[in-house]
Amino acid sequence: MKYTGPKARRCRRHGVNLYASDKYDKILQRKSSPPGKGPRARLGRKSEYAQQLTEKQKVRDMYGLGERQFHLLYQEATAAKGQTGDIFKQLLERRLDNAIYRAGFALTRFQARQLVGHGHFTVNGRRVTVPSYRLRQGDVVELRSRSRTSPLFGPIVEAHEKYLPPGWIKVDSAKLHLEVTAVPTPDMAEQSIDMRQVIEFYSRN
Repeated sequence: MKYTGPKARRCRRHGVNLYASDKYDKILQRKSSPPGKGPRARLGRKSEYAQQLTEKQKVRDMYGLGERQFHLLYQEATAAKGQTGDIFKQLLERRLDNAIYRAGFALTRFQARQLVGHGHFTVNGRRVTVPSYRLRQGDVVELRSRSRTSPLFGPIVEAHEKYLPPGWIKVDSAKLHLEVTAVPTPDMAEQSIDMRQVIEFYSRN
């Protein structure tokens, strides 16, 4: 098993399976140490800035966003009323690709992004091919009728029980249908991220 691919290195660097694929869980079990430097060099305490940078990169990689796109979301969250970190989480969760992954209609966020890009899903009956499409309360996402016969979705439906949908979406796994029933709250977002560190990183730059 390769431990040095770019995605494997990112998972080892952060100590978290960023991509929700079983193979990265196995890699972390077999080789949990960060890549690169030797054991003694890793014992040094990270500076506050380094910790904030690492957390920012972790969250960005987890959701599969580029730096510019991620920073634009931060700016939008900062301009909105309310707690910046909470709004930032909400904006990330409301992405169409994330909702499809969180509903269990894709095995990873990367796969969800591909499925959306290939036009497999509709929002309120309209075909959407933009992974960053922002869902609103009341929106209905469905697998297109012509995609239902694709062998791609058989394993996904079978694996659905592994995924527990968050409380802001109502899921019909048999029909690959989801409805946005509420605005996602911070406790419904990914729990392995520290958005406070991300906000502090951008605030000092």
